[in-house]
Amino acid sequence: MPVALVTGVTGQDGHHLTRLLISKGYQVVGVVNGQSNHRAESFSGLFPEVNLVRGDLTDFSSLIQVVGKVKPDEIYNLGAVSHVGLSFNQPELTANVTGLGTLRLLEAVRKVGLEDKVKFYQASSSEMFGKVRTTPQNELTPFHPRSPYGVAKTFAHYTCVNYRESYNMHISCGILFNHEGEFRGHEFVTRKITSSVAKIKLGKINNFSLGALSPKRDWGYAGDYVEAMWRMTQQSSPDDFVIATGKTHSVQDFLETALEVAELDTEIEKYVTFDADMKRPAEVDLLVGDSSKAKQRLDWEAKINFKELITLMVENDLRLESLSK
Repeated sequence: MPVALVTGVTGQDGHHLTRLLISKGYQVVGVVNGQSNHRAESFSGLFPEVNLVRGDLTDFSSLIQVVGKVKPDEIYNLGAVSHVGLSFNQPELTANVTGLGTLRLLEAVRKVGLEDKVKFYQASSSEMFGKVRTTPQNELTPFHPRSPYGVAKTFAHYTCVNYRESYNMHISCGILFNHEGEFRGHEFVTRKITSSVAKIKLGKINNFSLGALSPKRDWGYAGDYVEAMWRMTQQSSPDDFVIATGKTHSVQDFLETALEVAELDTEIEKYVTFDADMKRPAEVDLLVGDSSKAKQRLDWEAKINFKELITLMVENDLRLESLSK
């Protein structure tokens, strides 16, 4: 039975990846920070067969201990301070966890002598492209990150490339564009929209606040994207892949579609107030990915389209809100 070690296991992608790996016969070991991870209990309720071990991407010694004890066949590094807006308020923490955390984990693999055995997946991000120079973005598009999160992810990405080239390690980076789903955290704008729309539909609230509606993103379904992660680790040679739908929509498009799915008036001013304080110091205006390489090499492409994604999320939040008092 292959063993997969997953950092960030209690996050959105961790939930979807765990489900996929279990279905493929893996033993999954999840790394959690025992001091602060409030999602571990609910995760264990969904996946009781997963062994959760304590580890911290800011603590090198804990990573050496975890990797040495588990001796995984594959490592999926999903752990990060992953909210772009939050990264402006906590830039040092973001750099330490998201950037240096990747370096520590790779060094832990080397220190315990598993660099020739482990296949390593790094969760890179479309936020590395930032102020894009070409559209759509592919694996050769230059990076120009526009947030501490994007900068940290860029450091982590190039660290992985360096370790792959320097030590011949099997490290693949998935440059994933925005991907959402039923496990998305409520601090993200997409989940804030679908959750708030569900509450309005059920008469729990009358309105909610948002920041800028103009930024455009390439949104896909997280359940599709973890399949690409797994396929990367199955390749004989490691590489980097853009994972995206190839289509872009604005935050306003997302909001209007959510209202439509909930059978509410799509006149957004009726439900939404605008808060200038929610705008970021620097914004990424447009992201849209070209995943031709993934289609050719991994035989991967997105299955769930934009409206299907939003329908899934709104219906999930309607169910959850109906159950809560």
